[in-house]
Amino acid sequence: MKKSAFYYDLPADLIADRPLDERRASRLLTLNGTTGGIHHKKFSDILEFLKPNDLLVFNNTKVIPARLFAKKPTGGRVEVMLDQIINEKCAKAQIKASRAPKENEEIIFEDGTVAVVTGRVKEIFEIVLAQNANMSWFLLAEKFGEIPLPPYMNRKSTEFDEKRYQTVYAQEPGSVAAPTAGLHFDDEMMSKLDDMGVRKAFVTLNIGAGTYLPVRTDDIQDHHMHSEFLTVNQDVCDLVAQTKNKGGRVIAVGTTSVRSLESAAQFSPKGVIEPYQGETNIFIYPGYKPLVVDALITNFHLPESTLIMLVSALAGYKQTMSAYRQAVEEGYRFFSYGDSMFITCNPDPDCPI
Repeated sequence: MKKSAFYYDLPADLIADRPLDERRASRLLTLNGTTGGIHHKKFSDILEFLKPNDLLVFNNTKVIPARLFAKKPTGGRVEVMLDQIINEKCAKAQIKASRAPKENEEIIFEDGTVAVVTGRVKEIFEIVLAQNANMSWFLLAEKFGEIPLPPYMNRKSTEFDEKRYQTVYAQEPGSVAAPTAGLHFDDEMMSKLDDMGVRKAFVTLNIGAGTYLPVRTDDIQDHHMHSEFLTVNQDVCDLVAQTKNKGGRVIAVGTTSVRSLESAAQFSPKGVIEPYQGETNIFIYPGYKPLVVDALITNFHLPESTLIMLVSALAGYKQTMSAYRQAVEEGYRFFSYGDSMFITCNPDPDCPI
């Protein structure tokens, strides 16, 4: 499978660098993965496509102010983008500097807190706060960090982004990017789900800066995914089982919810979803048959990204690329602050590439 098969032309003016005033005001493209049928709606119409006994699975991770600025002992400027906080003192991060720091090199933050580079794997550095540091990574980020907007927005975050680049149900701090499919839900819509008899479950997958790393191999099967930490608890597994038994659908809100549910099933020796806490580097692309997920709510993703590959796996490659071409023709807004899709999965996806 060639990476180029997932390319599409996207005019720059369709990239949304700011959100609409209301979360629910986005457009909604519905795609039937079996028939390829497409309809153009508003996101508030999503309730029309949900049924009693359906289960929506949300990622309740919370975006932290993960972009930090520091300097080298020589005075050189350093930008640290936290990727994953391992514990209070240890973190993984992307580091931008005029020269990449070497192992055992120090980085000094604006309050004098010192961190030491202890290792590197490709673009990701391991950095550890000095033994005498009074700060944890969470406190350091909270005090000095900025909300990191995706690089394609080409702007710094504002106070408005601190609220808007966060889902209304965010609970567990640890992500450097929002699970953007959930940005369309407001408090009123969340309440209406209860009134309709649509159930909700929450997983946690802390999204790392690696989510923005491009696929650099021509054959996508040679690509190695970055790892992210996730938690799927017993309550989620019970709700999934109850939903399936009652003939309802498990609808993932966002690709991170898909990766969480499918990882928890893959790691289970029984082949069904079981509680899981730990890292996952699951890579879902055409030919993959979902073990848990029946439908997906998601945004539009970058050309040749692992996320458009995941969508193609669930809805079918031809159907997905056709839907993206229509979305461009119809002037949909793309990426994190853009419009949305509701996809019903192809129950027996082919691998047509």
